[in-house]
Amino acid sequence: MSGDTSSDEDGSQDDVPRYEIDDLEIIKTIGTGTFGRVVLCRHQERPLALKVLSMVDVIRLKQVEHVRNEISVLKEVNHPFIVNMLWSSRDEARVYMLMEFVPGGELFSYLRAAGRFTGPTSCFYAAEIVCALEYLHSRHIVYRDLKPENLLLDTQGHLKITDFGFSKKLTDRTWTLCGTPEYLAPEIIQSKGHNKAVDWWALGVLIYEMLSGFPPFFDDNPFGIYEKILGGRIEWPKHIDPIAKDLVKKLLVADRTKRLGNMRQGAEDVKRHRWFKLVDWPLVPQRALTPPIRPRLKAPGDPSCFDDYPETDWRSQPPVPPDQLALFQDF
Repeated sequence: MSGDTSSDEDGSQDDVPRYEIDDLEIIKTIGTGTFGRVVLCRHQERPLALKVLSMVDVIRLKQVEHVRNEISVLKEVNHPFIVNMLWSSRDEARVYMLMEFVPGGELFSYLRAAGRFTGPTSCFYAAEIVCALEYLHSRHIVYRDLKPENLLLDTQGHLKITDFGFSKKLTDRTWTLCGTPEYLAPEIIQSKGHNKAVDWWALGVLIYEMLSGFPPFFDDNPFGIYEKILGGRIEWPKHIDPIAKDLVKKLLVADRTKRLGNMRQGAEDVKRHRWFKLVDWPLVPQRALTPPIRPRLKAPGDPSCFDDYPETDWRSQPPVPPDQLALFQDF
């Protein structure tokens, strides 16, 4: 094994790795993506999630830089509303990230089952996301992939943001087109260069989607979605509360210099909005507020909130040639 790192609860790096792939008891696949899978595993009775990325596919899909960014960001962060990484490593064919197991499944599933969330339920989740974004932005990290599929519920029902594949440490701006079409800010589509303001735009899209059951800009193809985002016209379901509508409008401002969350007071401006007036902000990061949804779980390692996926023998993958392995030298 090379590239072994391990982190304490405070996010600091240990000198001695506490994990080896062979020490992990693999239970089942709980998620798949274009170049990897997430498997539920156990280490000394503790359920954990192992993200396994195939080097061949990471190279083929030109994702080496994104994976590098993801690992370096996850090594740096530790927050109650983020799926924290415990260890990362690689062998000759795969990159591994060992994460907390968050058993409640995706917020997306609960939203689809409910049709839409009430104002108080949406407000609860938005408040936890605001705290996570404030934390990331204070470390000059832009997340860039906020959507209900990337928000997991823990045993109590608190949120954990997952999948940092598009996240990046920023000093100024970046130009990469990445993210989910419905959630992209205008400046990403227009390749104007973007910064952490894109996360506040995405929060506006998410709040609208939680309250209405569908995103504000949607179409059958991405270009139709982009046209609607750039056109900026939003249709408002009648049931949406005017105060929530005011917040969403202030987040979905095309001019990022006037976008709530991206002005001088930063996240404070978002927290002070009237929609959050009943939120006791100091209690939010302490996970002291009562979640509106509590996942039904039989045990801490219960995978029933996740879909079933076909299993493959990912360990049998042949090593990549030395020139390709060199791309992962610093992982």
